[in-house]
Amino acid sequence: MTGEINNLAALIPANPPLRAAMTAELLRLLQPQQALLAPGETAKAEVLTLRQVGQDFQMLLKLTLDNGKQTNVQASSTLPLAQGSQLTVSQSSSANLTISVQQAIASNVATLTRIDTRELPVGSLLQGKVLTSQALPQNAGQLAQFRSLVTLLGGPQAGATLAIDSPRPLPVGSLLSARVQSDQSLSFVPLSGRQEQLAISQQLSTQQSRQASLQGLLNTLQQLPRDNSQPNELRATVDKLLASLPDVRQLSDPKGLAQALNNSGVFLEAKLLAGLPAALAPDLKAQVVRLVAQLLPGLPGNATFNPGAAASTLAQVMPGMVRNALGMLGQVSPRPHPGGFPLPSRLLQSQDGEGDLEHLLRLAAATISRLQSHQLASLEQTGTTADGNLQTTWQLEIPLRTGQDFMPLQMKLQREETPEQQSDPERERRDPLEMLWRIELSFDLHPLGPLQVQAQISQGSLSSQLWAELPSTAQLIESQLGHLRERLLARGLNVGELQCHHGTPPQGPRTHLEQRWVDEQA
Repeated sequence: MTGEINNLAALIPANPPLRAAMTAELLRLLQPQQALLAPGETAKAEVLTLRQVGQDFQMLLKLTLDNGKQTNVQASSTLPLAQGSQLTVSQSSSANLTISVQQAIASNVATLTRIDTRELPVGSLLQGKVLTSQALPQNAGQLAQFRSLVTLLGGPQAGATLAIDSPRPLPVGSLLSARVQSDQSLSFVPLSGRQEQLAISQQLSTQQSRQASLQGLLNTLQQLPRDNSQPNELRATVDKLLASLPDVRQLSDPKGLAQALNNSGVFLEAKLLAGLPAALAPDLKAQVVRLVAQLLPGLPGNATFNPGAAASTLAQVMPGMVRNALGMLGQVSPRPHPGGFPLPSRLLQSQDGEGDLEHLLRLAAATISRLQSHQLASLEQTGTTADGNLQTTWQLEIPLRTGQDFMPLQMKLQREETPEQQSDPERERRDPLEMLWRIELSFDLHPLGPLQVQAQISQGSLSSQLWAELPSTAQLIESQLGHLRERLLARGLNVGELQCHHGTPPQGPRTHLEQRWVDEQA
């Protein structure tokens, strides 16, 4: 379905008016057949297929004679008869079949004129294929109306035909995705958005298979020999990249944290679109792209970052997002479950016969794929929730300098706005903490081991759960939760649940913690 079609209403009377042409020669045989039916003989006919050709409708009919013999014939009509319609026909001439008005009216039982909300409750998602599209008679001063027959794909009423009236014609053969609003009303979702979600999911899977942990690249860069064996431009890029990495002290300051988030690489493309090349120097992804540009054969080293050169380099190391169609007819995939958080650790080993610069180039490309994986995961988890709220996600990774080592800090922030908050004219001036915020952190801090944190803030109230993989660390954190609660209360927050667990958070679209959060807001 084209993106212009957003809201359509299925407002069909119980007995749609039939054209006067139904009284004679309704069906024209595409291949005239003599004595198909004897004079006065009738046969049962079932519409097997229906397709629109211009203003006419071609059908494949299965005729069953009184003696039980069956035969298939092709016919055309100016009126669409839904697939599955049962008719009684007689042959008026070698080129025509005739059906009675009563039989034609009865055939419309096969076409749904309303939705059974017992089988398809309000909010259910429907998929279908447009079989026909026909302009309805228009009176002076009235808006044009178009009637379409749509075959439902999947669900409890799969194979049924739905009659839809709309102010715009539906392209014949197109796929529709719609949500049930009532027994006679549908809200259609543009398929372009579903195709983008599918493309994001496919590209995310590809990038995650190529990615590697940031420590591999950073440790290799730190061990590069400081001699004349490396070009000056490359050495300068490496030094600038390592010097730009934040430490724990910087993240303890609000302005330092904001700067680290801004330079994490997740906003690189937005900066380029805004025309801000001068502000890209500390951006992690921009610096790794520059490093790749200086390593790739045939690309001259350039200490000054050039957005055009960056775009060329990105095209070589990261293939563009392929916007494929939905594949086989009728298989409209539901929105895929977002990629797992946190991204797993993965280190690339040097291959046999591979030089130092070749290995460094492979590490840099894998780092870009990892940063790209976070960006794609952010896109995949951004959109409208089942409750109608707008959820925006930012997923990123910041490498922290801890002495001579590096500790990657993975972070996911989600903001959720209700429809009322989205339409509030004072939205920009309101306190951001009035919205629902979810924060997830994942890091491996020596000697505490791997840690994960989930927190939710809404209306000034905070709840949090922590997970430690080492039993001793879980006991240590549990003993300090009272002190943490006091410090949070001193900051003016209302503190709800604070717990620490041994192990890792449960995985899936809805964890137990998220369910409790929803209950708290009910």
